[in-house]
Amino acid sequence: MQISLRRTQSVLSCCVSLLVFALLALPSRAAEKARLRVDDYQIEAELAPHLHQISARAKVKFTALQDLNTAIFELHNDLRVTRVLDEKNQPLSAERVTQDSTIRVPLPSGLARDATTTLTFEYEGRLESADDSPVPGLKLAAIGDDTSYLLYAGRWFPVSGFGLNRFTSTISVTVPAHMLAIGSGKVTVTDNPPSTKPNSNGLPTKTFTFVDSKPSFPGTIVAGIFQEYKSDEAGLDLHVFFKPDHQKFAPEYTTTAVQEFTYFITLYGTPLSSRLNVVELPGDTVPYAWAPEIAALAGPSITEKTNYRLLANAIAHQWWGVSVSPATKDDWWLTDGFSRYSEAMYVENAAGTAGLEEAVKDMSVGALAYDTVPLSSASKLDPFSTEFQSLVTDKGAMILHMLRWVLGEDKYNKTMREFAETYAGKSATMDDFRTIAEKYYGDQLTWFFSQWLDSTGAPEFKVKYTTYRLGGPQSVAPPSKDARPPGFRVTGEISQDLDLFRMPVDLRIETDGKTEDKKIEVVGTNSAFSIETFGRPRRIAVDPDHHVLTNSSDVKLRSSILRGMAMQQQGDLSGALAEFNKALDLNKNSSFAQYRIAEVFFLQRNYQSAANSYRASINGDGEPRWTEVWSHIQLGKIFDITGQRERAINEYRQAIQTNDDTFSALEEARKYLQKPFERPKSKE
Repeated sequence: MQISLRRTQSVLSCCVSLLVFALLALPSRAAEKARLRVDDYQIEAELAPHLHQISARAKVKFTALQDLNTAIFELHNDLRVTRVLDEKNQPLSAERVTQDSTIRVPLPSGLARDATTTLTFEYEGRLESADDSPVPGLKLAAIGDDTSYLLYAGRWFPVSGFGLNRFTSTISVTVPAHMLAIGSGKVTVTDNPPSTKPNSNGLPTKTFTFVDSKPSFPGTIVAGIFQEYKSDEAGLDLHVFFKPDHQKFAPEYTTTAVQEFTYFITLYGTPLSSRLNVVELPGDTVPYAWAPEIAALAGPSITEKTNYRLLANAIAHQWWGVSVSPATKDDWWLTDGFSRYSEAMYVENAAGTAGLEEAVKDMSVGALAYDTVPLSSASKLDPFSTEFQSLVTDKGAMILHMLRWVLGEDKYNKTMREFAETYAGKSATMDDFRTIAEKYYGDQLTWFFSQWLDSTGAPEFKVKYTTYRLGGPQSVAPPSKDARPPGFRVTGEISQDLDLFRMPVDLRIETDGKTEDKKIEVVGTNSAFSIETFGRPRRIAVDPDHHVLTNSSDVKLRSSILRGMAMQQQGDLSGALAEFNKALDLNKNSSFAQYRIAEVFFLQRNYQSAANSYRASINGDGEPRWTEVWSHIQLGKIFDITGQRERAINEYRQAIQTNDDTFSALEEARKYLQKPFERPKSKE
């Protein structure tokens, strides 16, 4: 992908990033077959950053959930197992299955249900690329001179029941003495003399040992050269580890992290730990990651303008994921959906109702982009698909948003807090959450969860109405100048196409005087209403504050664009173009759709068609606003490529005149005013 495309992402690109990232947080096909529960890990690992190598020994204590003859664990395909020992230190055979990144260990005597044993794995390998990643195309474990990161999702140690199986751990990681290592749990550091081991270069090292005695999902380690910024404000033990070139942003990120952490405490109670490490990841991996006591952000997202939404999502996982975790894959939305909506609530807290409205629009688009399977049956989907994540992340978040409307603010907050506190340090199911919600609602919520968990689709509301002037009593006396007019009655009908639909819906009547809101119970395809108002009604809006997930024309358009962007990131340009054209069919004047179409043509080096679409974007509806400045920049690049420097300069100047610096547009334009854009010699 061209650099310009990475830098000109819309608000929807945040959704794409979250969907792509969240794919790593799924139980793989191997985990589906797991019939054992890991209880504890004792891991010793030594990193050789200059050689991109790791050598490790992992002692895995596990319990059989049924009679076992073979123990199956996931392990990154770039890691080679050199030896497996049983609990008596006797060697066992092991089979590597690269198709699902597993190691299969036959148990000579078998293991009875509920029996516990220990296996020790010794392994080594080179972790440098995404070629053999357990999640195709995503680099989740890499060792290098500047930064080494070993994400739990990278399966850099033998894993079973990914994201479902809670465990304790003691992880010791040896790195060159000039590096810091960040992990989960209580940490101790040991200085080691120069090593005589091969590939050690005879340099001194340090061993960082992390002990996490609370069952959760530790196993993420980040090591490198960082500058540390600390804060104990509000009783937190906060540490920010940024690279030297981002250290100037650390104070603001520290302040934001404290605000977000304390805000979530007011909502959900105290998490499992009051310590939090905000750590920078390289730009070649996921946008963000989380683990117990860790919120990691990719370097490109760390800018002068604090990315508080991404940070809030990562921090919210300290409750939803670290503390309360899903019991099954069908319950996965209890982690990702809850964190997504926690992020939206913090946006509301920081930016008001307008901020929440924008977040809800984004979530609605993601929720309906791939609404093909009920959320309660998400396990039927391929766990590596964007369909799965659009459900568990965005539709899951929208279910909470709607439940908040149904319960009311106070009852919703009590529901969430009790759920967080009751299942702290445990796995939970959808039924566990439903039980607490119904307790505060005071009745069954079958109608609500049946609609949004067990069904697909969303309504598209339409309203028709008639207004009547109400007559006052007859009087022979002349009316007083202070007499109130008799008022008006509005009778009408709200229609939508889902026969089993039932939801309370807000109806807003704008009149000559005061605007009035009425809550209407919409049941079935047609729901009548009759409302009296003081002033003459001028306009009626259904669900104006977006309390309900609706399949409006705007959502359909943005959903098509979201699907197209996902295809574009996956390299399917023809599929992306088809989706963008679907969006254009919904709104011929869409600047957004034209801009995305132009991107595809630009990638294909079809510069005339790209230029036509960028022009159409500039002359479109102007939504979102940044499409104008970036269309001018992209046109300038096209003119540079085709040897028309004066026309290129004119476009860059027009970009600067917009005074729109979204995604650092003005810096980009000024750069190419000074030096012509050159087409990359090869595609990324």
